[in-house]
Amino acid sequence: MIQTYKIYTSMCNSAKIIFGILLISILSFSCKSDDDLTGNNPNLIDPLVNINLNLSLPEYDALKFPGGSVLLNPPQGIRGVVVYNINNSEYSAFELSDPNHTPNSCSRMEVDGIIATCPCPTDENEYNIVTGQHTGDQSLFPMLRYRAVRNGNVVTVTN
Repeated sequence: MIQTYKIYTSMCNSAKIIFGILLISILSFSCKSDDDLTGNNPNLIDPLVNINLNLSLPEYDALKFPGGSVLLNPPQGIRGVVVYNINNSEYSAFELSDPNHTPNSCSRMEVDGIIATCPCPTDENEYNIVTGQHTGDQSLFPMLRYRAVRNGNVVTVTN
Protein backbone atom coordinates (compact mmCIF):
# COMPACT_ATOMS: atom_id res chain seq x y z
CA MET A 1 0.00 0.00 0.00
CA ILE A 2 2.83 2.42 0.87
CA GLN A 3 4.64 1.58 -2.36
CA THR A 4 1.45 2.26 -4.37
CA TYR A 5 1.09 5.63 -2.60
CA LYS A 6 4.73 6.55 -3.46
CA ILE A 7 4.18 5.66 -7.13
CA TYR A 8 0.91 7.67 -7.17
CA THR A 9 2.63 10.68 -5.52
CA SER A 10 5.55 10.45 -7.93
CA MET A 11 3.17 10.38 -10.92
CA CYS A 12 1.25 13.41 -9.55
CA ASN A 13 4.47 15.37 -9.12
CA SER A 14 5.57 14.49 -12.67
CA ALA A 15 2.17 15.49 -14.01
CA LYS A 16 2.38 18.82 -12.18
CA ILE A 17 5.82 19.51 -13.65
CA ILE A 18 4.70 18.61 -17.17
CA PHE A 19 1.55 20.71 -16.77
CA GLY A 20 3.65 23.67 -15.52
CA ILE A 21 6.06 23.43 -18.45
CA LEU A 22 3.17 23.15 -20.90
CA LEU A 23 1.39 26.15 -19.36
CA ILE A 24 4.52 28.32 -19.45
CA SER A 25 5.17 27.32 -23.07
CA ILE A 26 1.63 28.20 -24.14
CA LEU A 27 1.73 31.56 -22.35
CA SER A 28 5.13 32.53 -23.73
CA PHE A 29 4.19 31.73 -27.32
CA SER A 30 0.67 33.17 -27.20
CA CYS A 31 1.60 36.57 -25.76
CA LYS A 32 2.40 39.23 -28.29
CA SER A 33 5.16 41.61 -27.38
CA ASP A 34 4.22 45.29 -27.50
CA ASP A 35 7.57 45.79 -29.18
CA ASP A 36 5.96 44.39 -32.33
CA LEU A 37 4.29 47.69 -33.11
CA THR A 38 4.23 47.25 -36.88
CA GLY A 39 1.73 44.37 -36.80
CA ASN A 40 4.04 42.57 -39.26
CA ASN A 41 3.54 45.33 -41.80
CA PRO A 42 5.88 44.59 -44.74
CA ASN A 43 5.74 48.22 -45.91
CA LEU A 44 7.33 49.90 -42.90
CA ILE A 45 10.49 49.37 -40.91
CA ASP A 46 10.53 49.99 -37.17
CA PRO A 47 12.81 53.05 -36.97
CA LEU A 48 14.51 54.21 -33.80
CA VAL A 49 12.40 56.98 -32.26
CA ASN A 50 13.44 58.61 -29.00
CA ILE A 51 12.57 62.25 -28.41
CA ASN A 52 11.67 64.36 -25.40
CA LEU A 53 9.25 67.21 -26.08
CA ASN A 54 9.60 69.93 -23.46
CA LEU A 55 6.18 71.57 -23.20
CA SER A 56 7.83 74.75 -21.89
CA LEU A 57 9.18 75.39 -25.39
CA PRO A 58 6.93 77.40 -27.74
CA GLU A 59 7.15 74.91 -30.62
CA TYR A 60 5.27 72.37 -28.49
CA ASP A 61 2.56 74.73 -27.14
CA ALA A 62 -0.16 72.82 -29.01
CA LEU A 63 0.56 69.74 -26.88
CA LYS A 64 -0.45 71.60 -23.71
CA PHE A 65 -4.13 71.41 -24.68
CA PRO A 66 -6.46 68.48 -25.48
CA GLY A 67 -6.91 68.25 -29.23
CA GLY A 68 -3.54 69.81 -29.97
CA SER A 69 -0.99 68.10 -32.19
CA VAL A 70 2.58 68.59 -33.33
CA LEU A 71 4.31 67.21 -36.43
CA LEU A 72 7.92 66.14 -36.03
CA ASN A 73 10.07 65.96 -39.13
CA PRO A 74 12.60 63.24 -39.95
CA PRO A 75 14.99 61.99 -38.66
CA GLN A 76 12.22 61.15 -36.18
CA GLY A 77 10.39 58.21 -37.71
CA ILE A 78 10.45 57.31 -41.40
CA ARG A 79 8.55 60.31 -42.81
CA GLY A 80 8.01 62.09 -39.49
CA VAL A 81 5.82 61.64 -36.42
CA VAL A 82 2.52 63.18 -35.32
CA VAL A 83 1.95 63.59 -31.56
CA TYR A 84 -1.59 64.29 -30.34
CA ASN A 85 -2.84 65.38 -26.89
CA ILE A 86 -5.92 63.28 -26.07
CA ASN A 87 -6.68 64.59 -22.56
CA ASN A 88 -3.51 66.10 -21.01
CA SER A 89 -2.52 62.76 -19.48
CA GLU A 90 -2.84 60.56 -22.57
CA TYR A 91 -1.01 61.24 -25.81
CA SER A 92 -0.90 59.33 -29.07
CA ALA A 93 2.05 59.27 -31.46
CA PHE A 94 2.13 57.76 -34.94
CA GLU A 95 4.40 57.46 -37.95
CA LEU A 96 3.45 59.83 -40.77
CA SER A 97 4.39 57.40 -43.56
CA ASP A 98 1.26 55.74 -45.00
CA PRO A 99 1.40 52.15 -43.68
CA ASN A 100 -0.32 50.68 -46.74
CA HIS A 101 2.42 51.24 -49.27
CA THR A 102 6.18 51.45 -49.20
CA PRO A 103 7.64 54.85 -48.34
CA ASN A 104 8.08 57.04 -51.41
CA SER A 105 8.13 60.71 -52.36
CA CYS A 106 4.40 61.19 -51.67
CA SER A 107 3.85 58.83 -48.72
CA ARG A 108 4.22 61.46 -45.97
CA MET A 109 0.69 62.04 -44.74
CA GLU A 110 -0.83 65.45 -44.16
CA VAL A 111 -2.74 66.11 -40.93
CA ASP A 112 -5.95 68.12 -40.67
CA GLY A 113 -7.58 67.95 -37.24
CA ILE A 114 -7.52 64.28 -36.23
CA ILE A 115 -7.32 62.92 -39.79
CA ALA A 116 -4.04 62.03 -41.52
CA THR A 117 -4.38 61.74 -45.29
CA CYS A 118 -1.98 60.26 -47.82
CA PRO A 119 -1.47 62.72 -50.70
CA CYS A 120 -0.45 60.02 -53.20
CA PRO A 121 -2.68 60.10 -56.28
CA THR A 122 -2.95 56.30 -56.32
CA ASP A 123 -4.95 56.03 -53.09
CA GLU A 124 -7.24 57.91 -50.76
CA ASN A 125 -6.03 56.51 -47.44
CA GLU A 126 -7.18 58.39 -44.34
CA TYR A 127 -6.39 57.54 -40.73
CA ASN A 128 -7.51 58.71 -37.31
CA ILE A 129 -4.46 60.05 -35.39
CA VAL A 130 -6.05 59.22 -32.03
CA THR A 131 -6.47 55.49 -32.77
CA GLY A 132 -4.27 55.01 -35.84
CA GLN A 133 -7.05 53.12 -37.64
CA HIS A 134 -7.92 53.59 -41.30
CA THR A 135 -11.15 55.59 -41.43
CA GLY A 136 -12.76 53.50 -44.16
CA ASP A 137 -11.29 50.01 -44.38
CA GLN A 138 -10.41 48.40 -41.04
CA SER A 139 -8.73 45.49 -42.86
CA LEU A 140 -5.87 47.76 -43.97
CA PHE A 141 -2.77 48.22 -41.83
CA PRO A 142 -3.18 50.86 -39.11
CA MET A 143 -0.64 53.63 -38.61
CA LEU A 144 2.61 52.64 -36.92
CA ARG A 145 2.18 53.57 -33.24
CA TYR A 146 4.92 54.95 -31.02
CA ARG A 147 4.78 55.20 -27.23
CA ALA A 148 3.97 58.68 -25.93
CA VAL A 149 4.16 59.29 -22.18
CA ARG A 150 3.90 62.56 -20.29
CA ASN A 151 6.00 62.97 -17.18
CA GLY A 152 5.71 66.43 -15.69
CA ASN A 153 6.24 68.96 -18.44
CA VAL A 154 7.87 66.52 -20.89
CA VAL A 155 6.24 64.19 -23.40
CA THR A 156 8.59 61.33 -24.32
CA VAL A 157 8.01 59.56 -27.64
CA THR A 158 9.78 56.22 -28.14
CA ASN A 159 9.37 52.86 -29.79
